[in-house]
Parts: sequence; C-alpha cells; structure tokens
Amino acid sequence: MPAVLNYEPLVLSPRSEAPRLTPIQEEIIALKRERNAVILAHNYQIEAIQQVADYVGDSLGLSYQAQSAQADVILFCGVHFMAETAKIVNPGRTVLLPDLEAGCSLSDSCPADRLAAYKAANPNVYVVAYINCSAGVKALSDVICTSGNAVKMVNQIPADREILFVPDQNLGQWVSQKTGRQMRLWPGSCYAHVMFTVQAVEKVRAQFPGAPVVAHPECVQAVRDIADEVCSTELMVKFAKETPANEIIVVTESGMLHRLRKEVPHKTFIAGPTDTCACNDCRFMKMNTIEKVRDAFKTMSPQIDVPEPIRSAALIPIQRMLDWSKR
Repeated sequence: MPAVLNYEPLVLSPRSEAPRLTPIQEEIIALKRERNAVILAHNYQIEAIQQVADYVGDSLGLSYQAQSAQADVILFCGVHFMAETAKIVNPGRTVLLPDLEAGCSLSDSCPADRLAAYKAANPNVYVVAYINCSAGVKALSDVICTSGNAVKMVNQIPADREILFVPDQNLGQWVSQKTGRQMRLWPGSCYAHVMFTVQAVEKVRAQFPGAPVVAHPECVQAVRDIADEVCSTELMVKFAKETPANEIIVVTESGMLHRLRKEVPHKTFIAGPTDTCACNDCRFMKMNTIEKVRDAFKTMSPQIDVPEPIRSAALIPIQRMLDWSKR
C-alpha cells in the first residue's frame, strides 16, 4: 500500500524585496574586497550564500566564470568537483572551498582507476563525462558535458564512435533518448534526485493543479515522464520566465528555489517533494555554510590543488566542452 505523505509542501511565495544582509554577510563582503576575491555559487547553495555571491548559476556558467576570473582568489561555494574544475581552467588563481568534505555521490560512483580499467578493456570507446566527476575522471575523458549542454555535446560526436557516458545513468538515458544515440551508461546516480518519486510529485501536483512540473534530467525516467518540462537548472529559470503559469513545481534540489524567486520574483515556486520530505536537500551542497564562507576568507583555506599532469589532461575535454558550447 502506498505511503501516505503527511507534510505540507515547501512553497516560496513572491517577495517584493530581498532581505537585508546580516552582519556576517557584510563581513564576508568586506573580506572579499580585502582578498581581491570573487565568490561563485551553485544554484543549490543556501540563500544566505547566494546573496553574497558575485555569480550564481549552473556548472556550465560557473565554468565560464571561473575561467575568466581576474581576481586573485576564487571562493567556490559548491562541491569538490566544481572547485577542482575552477582550478583546472584557471590555475593561476587561489581556489577556496568552504568545506573539503562537500563531495558528490555521482563523482564517488566513478573512481578514476575503474574508468581507466574500462578504457583499457575498451580502447575505442569515446568517453563523455558529466561534469559531476573528479579531475582524474575528467583527465581520462574525451569531452565534458553539463545537464544544460549534454545533448549538444553528444550531437557533435562522430556517428561511428561508440560512446560511454559517465557517471550519471539517468542523465545519460535522457540524452540518449533526446539524441537517438545508443550509449553505454555508467551505473551512477545522484542520490538526491533519485529520491523523487511519481507518487510524491503527483500528490503535490494535485494540490496545485494549474502548476506545471519542471524536473531535472538526473531524476529517474518515471519522474521525467510525468514532468511538463525536463531541463537543467539554468533552463529552469528560462522556463519560469516564459510559462504563463504563476505557480511552478520544481523537481530538483531545494536551493534552486532561491535563485528562481530572485530571478522571477512575481511567481510562486513549490519544491518537488520526496516520499518522506516536503523538499529535497543535497547533504553535500548544504555542508557549505555562511560561517564557513567567512572562515575560508579569514584563513585562506581550504585551498584546492590539482596536480599538473592531471590538470593539463583534464583541461583538454573541459575546453572542448566550452568551445563546442559556443557553436
């Protein structure tokens, strides 16, 4: 018998003005100027961090921002692989990550040594790596992709090449369906996105019958199939601006709702629920706190370093992605 979902949905209603900065946020801004730093934050960070960031976006936008950064210091509010990517594309900058333990289940699912062994056994395979992977895996890949450009990346790979998509099997399945390309899929997934279920989404949809459902492609196919739109976090902003609906159900990590309310302040956003919770937080993304951001500036640590042989090898497929994305 299906579980009964006994909780109220998380709803972010329109807000006329942004909240005032707290003393610790003001301190961070002062420290940022003192260190000649830039703060980059992923869409899944808490609202307090998003408010002090110079740029908030998805992995693709953050990669461009990191590469073009002229500041001495990049403080990256995200997870470990994102800070590594910033160091790979801009090695001359000091890159800080508020909490070194902020990892990723997708990155953990594909260790570099296992991918190296797979490539040794399948030397002709073309490796497309979702950016949610370690620097070591990037160094073994042919091209990197994000959820926002994965379809575009795969469409530019020669038709006669056999593709291995790592590490997200759900995103890979979605890309395969969108492109018509058969691909080998690495058995990895985002632990947070696979917690969304049809039952939970349909329950909240019944409470907001006029609200379209927009879901991230890291969700399982059953959830993607009932969504009105499946897209990356960046494209969720575009969808929210263009849809005539005033209420939107957002099936991804809960931090995205803060970005949406800032960018589309006149609409209401409802967090996609799970079977047990009204919203879905990534425990790794939430390891970064406003206090840790301040302390990172104070101590200039933890710093991210990528050994040069790995960094230079990883830069090749990342740069290929950045170049192909402009085509």
